[in-house]
Amino acid sequence: MDEEEFYGAAYKGSKQFTQQQVKTANATGFGAAADDFMERGIDLNEQLIRNKPATYFFRMKGDAMREAGIFDNDVLIVDRSIKLGEGRIIVAILNGEMLVRRFHKNFSSAFLIPENNRYKAINLAEFTDFSVWGVVTFVIHAV
Repeated sequence: MDEEEFYGAAYKGSKQFTQQQVKTANATGFGAAADDFMERGIDLNEQLIRNKPATYFFRMKGDAMREAGIFDNDVLIVDRSIKLGEGRIIVAILNGEMLVRRFHKNFSSAFLIPENNRYKAINLAEFTDFSVWGVVTFVIHAV
C-alpha cells in the first residue's frame, strides 16, 4: 500500500463551520457556570481618564520628581481641565521649557518644587513667561 489512509469521524455533524466562523471554542461542549457571572474586562480609559478631550500622555524625561515616585521614561497622564492647586504635581511651561514639578504657593509668591535634592525650587516671581499646561493625575511605570 503506497498511500496512507486517514480516517475521520464517522459523524460530521449537521452543520459545517470554518475556523473563521467560530470565534471561540468550548472543548467541554457547554459553558461553565461561572460564565453567567463573568465581568467585562477593565478599561483603563474609564479608570484613568476623567475628561478625555483634555487628557494627554507625556513621557517623563529626567529625575527631578523621583522622590514623588515619578522616574525617567514613566508615562504621565495629564489633565488640562483640572484647576491648579496647592501641592499638585503639574506640567508647567517656563521660558519655553516644559517642567514637571510640585506647585506650592505661600502668601507672597508661588514656587515649583522638585522632588529631588539635586534640583532647586523655582520662584515663579522671577519669571514672566510661565504657564500651567496641566495637572498630573496618574503615573504609569514599568516594574
